[in-house]
This record gives sequence, C-alpha cells and structure tokens, in this order.
Amino acid sequence: MTTHDAPIGVFDSGLGGLSVLDAMRSRLPNESMVYIADSGYAPYGEKTDAFIRQRSKAIADWLVARGAKVLVVACNTATTHAIRHLRDTLSIPIVGVEPGIKPAALATVSGVVGVLATAATLRSERLKTLIAEHETQCRFVCQAGHGLVEQIEQGNLAGAVIDDLLTRYLAPMAQAEADTVILGSTHYALLAPSIRRLFGERFRLIETGPAIARRVETLLAEHGLAARADVTATGEIEYFSTAQSAHQREALVAVVSGLRASDMRPSVSYVEIAHAVTEPQH
Repeated sequence: MTTHDAPIGVFDSGLGGLSVLDAMRSRLPNESMVYIADSGYAPYGEKTDAFIRQRSKAIADWLVARGAKVLVVACNTATTHAIRHLRDTLSIPIVGVEPGIKPAALATVSGVVGVLATAATLRSERLKTLIAEHETQCRFVCQAGHGLVEQIEQGNLAGAVIDDLLTRYLAPMAQAEADTVILGSTHYALLAPSIRRLFGERFRLIETGPAIARRVETLLAEHGLAARADVTATGEIEYFSTAQSAHQREALVAVVSGLRASDMRPSVSYVEIAHAVTEPQH
C-alpha cells in the first residue's frame, strides 16, 4: 500500500462520528477510511478526563498501526480532552472537532445561542475559552444532553424517548429566545431530523461535519497524501466496533445504512483494544 492509498483513520466514542464520516465520504469519495466506534466504552461524556485521554491514545495507536495517514478525532469530548496529547505523541496529521461557537455567534440574529453538548465537553477549558471569546457578541445557554448518546448508541435516532429528551433540553433554549443551536457532539448531529420535526425552523443548527471534511481535504493536499482518482474510483470504508453486543454493532449498521453518502449495508468487525488505566473509571 502506498501512502496515497493508505486510509484515513476516524474514531469516536461510538456512532456520533458517523455524521463526520458521512460528510467526508461526500467530499472525498476516492479516499479509503477506517472507522472505529468505541461503543464498548461509550459515552465518553460521563468518563473522567484521564480516562478519555488514555482511551483516545489507545485507539489512535491502533489506527496508526493499521497504516492511517491522517487521524480524525470525530468526537467533541475526545478532542477537548485528548487531542493535544495525541498531537504531542503521534507524527501523522490530526484533525479534531469542537463546538461551532464562532459560526453560531456570527449566525445568530436574536443574540442568544443554545449549546447542547456532553457534560465532559461543557466542563472543558477549551469550550469555556471559546465562549469567553464570543460572549460579548451573544449569550450562550448551555445544556448537557444526558441520555441522548445512550439512545443513539442503541440506534434510536427518533421516537418517544428521543422526542422527550430533545424537548426537555431545547424548549428552554427556545423560551430564552435562542435562534441558533450548536450541536456540540457529533452524536447530536444525527438527531437533526428529529429536531426539525419537533421545532421546525425555530433553530439554525450548527454542526461541524462539513467543516471537518474541508479541513481534511486541505491537509491531504498540503501533505501530498490525497488518493489518486485514477487509481481508485471509490475508496473503501472499513467499520470496527468495540461493542461486544451484536445488537449494539447492528445499531452501527442501521445508522450507516441511513446516511446520505452510504451506498451499501456495511459489515462491522468487533475489535478489542486494551488501554492502561491509571485511575478508576467513573
């Protein structure tokens, strides 16, 4: 395998990164990719900072060992708590995701922006810094999306439970006159259709998949790593999951099959990735 033909490694705490993979697949159809859902350890948002760093490094090392030429940390929580460590210890280009605070601040008309994110992302210094940089422009209403990731990990992107949680979290934002909502987890981007069904065009939704795809495209060009279109018509995507439950792995298949850039029902391979634990999990 040449460097051009090497895959892009993509990982998330579970299924959320599929929203980023979908955007990348649409923009970079010639690129091969390896996606790993760490569903056996999801959600990261309820874990300690140290655990998130350790887990992210173990998965990144696994992807590098498989020959990844670029690493995409398609998880807001892993990005905020681990990407600096990954960049310090790995030599390949690394792209992370973060809540779209700046585009939301530019987009709002009412001057009120809702932030729906995991508990770990909301407590991160990176998010606090981003909000501080823009809070003179608008007011931010932050809400942890407790329970949403767990539902998505079971393949539930709609239904009564999802509707109840979204209404509980987003209705107060509407009452606060927010006209823009940041989907501060790649998992939550998969819920955009449900949000539209519940709230219509009440909110402008900000998610980062397309921006990440553009950034990856730029990095591939800068480093001379882009796949050659004359060699591979369509890049292959391999899917892996750390979920021991076949039902949970089937949820990944269901979500992928519903993505706009998907053209087939994928197969998902189980993989066990160990990591050193230096403190108890919470």
